[in-house]
Amino acid sequence: MAENWKNEAWAKEFWYSGKVTRRRLLGLGATAAGALGATMLVPAPWRDAFGQAKPFKLGTLQPLSGTAAAGGKTALVGVQMAVDRINKSGGISGRPIELLVADYESKPDVGRRKAEKLVIEDKIDAHAGGYLSNVCLACMPVYEEHKLVNMITVCLDTTITQSKCSRYTFRPFDFAPAQAVAAAPYMVNKMGKKWHIAYADYAWGQSTKDAFVAEIKKNGGEVVGTTGIPLGTADMTPFLSKITGSFDGLFGIFFGPQGIAFVTQSFDLGLTKKYKLAGDGAIAVSVNIPALGSKGEGFVGIDRYVPVLEGVLNTPSHKHFLEDSTARLKQIDPTGPLPDRYVQSNFEGVNALKVGMQKSGFRGREDTMKLIEALEGLEMKESDDFPQGDKTLRKEDHQAFTREFLFELRGGKHKILEVVPKDKTVVPAACKFA
Repeated sequence: MAENWKNEAWAKEFWYSGKVTRRRLLGLGATAAGALGATMLVPAPWRDAFGQAKPFKLGTLQPLSGTAAAGGKTALVGVQMAVDRINKSGGISGRPIELLVADYESKPDVGRRKAEKLVIEDKIDAHAGGYLSNVCLACMPVYEEHKLVNMITVCLDTTITQSKCSRYTFRPFDFAPAQAVAAAPYMVNKMGKKWHIAYADYAWGQSTKDAFVAEIKKNGGEVVGTTGIPLGTADMTPFLSKITGSFDGLFGIFFGPQGIAFVTQSFDLGLTKKYKLAGDGAIAVSVNIPALGSKGEGFVGIDRYVPVLEGVLNTPSHKHFLEDSTARLKQIDPTGPLPDRYVQSNFEGVNALKVGMQKSGFRGREDTMKLIEALEGLEMKESDDFPQGDKTLRKEDHQAFTREFLFELRGGKHKILEVVPKDKTVVPAACKFA
């Protein structure tokens, strides 16, 4: 099946079309042109430096069409940024990274098939990607069966590193329980005791809702009700209009167009006049802010990353990240959106894989267990590789812990309200590897 996303205007900025079996990044020249395989090789300016060195094949599954396409496109930017930096700096152990990209169309069944193709036919050495949690969960058994490392770069479903954890899967960024631990004290003590939670009714939304319910109660608050809204629902009015009663805040767990709909339709229904509006940071990622407009003013969110140069984020490393990612995002969207957490976590996820490969002396799939052991307990220090800040990748469940940012939307920009250190977001491990 042809991957139609490659024919979209934004993709033409990244991909060069030709008549052979693969598609590669612009700049490789006519001899590197291709069509359907979705491969990125070392860009021309430094390709000769690697000579005949065998490349590492890195696969990345992203939703470049369907419900999650907007986020998938920015996620891919993060992967490409990291691969470019690695190849420009001499690769890994003198070998370049060849990136194989597959669009799973925001569908779990397609994701599983594309994962099997990357693993069996394309013979990737490792995978870094994902986005929708139901797709990540559907694909995890593929990587485990074929014994290669799967670096999750967006999916937040709690069970990925808890009840459904795998020795082969890592999540080098936060997850819902850590976010809830970071946010709940602020919500209960500074915004209100009683909350209603509206959420995207699928794996991620359900597990995130459960995490926030538990932490709000633990901090002395109360969840008076919850409303699940099917994934992809554009008109939330029939659901939101039923939210009534006496409580202080309405907390949303949505992303993409649904995140925008939650805020704007809550405003239109008058809910933001009755209740304080808060939610997962995915609602107010930078690409969503123009669509939220004045209706998003005052929204309070929790996120691992916000694109501002202030406080602890005012560092040379973060400035480098912002400059590179903003330039790349402008090729996709002429309005020039700032990077979001999807760019950040994909960028840093690939870099975590790089550090593990260097540390373990990784040569290919035969060294998967060495790579796993190198990644378990990995300490990632704030640097050009990890501009978000220090991270610890816990050995017991392959879950990372990072600092968190509580922010408010003011004048169409993120304003940091509180920084929660990574050590204050840690929750007990709940994983038993098979």
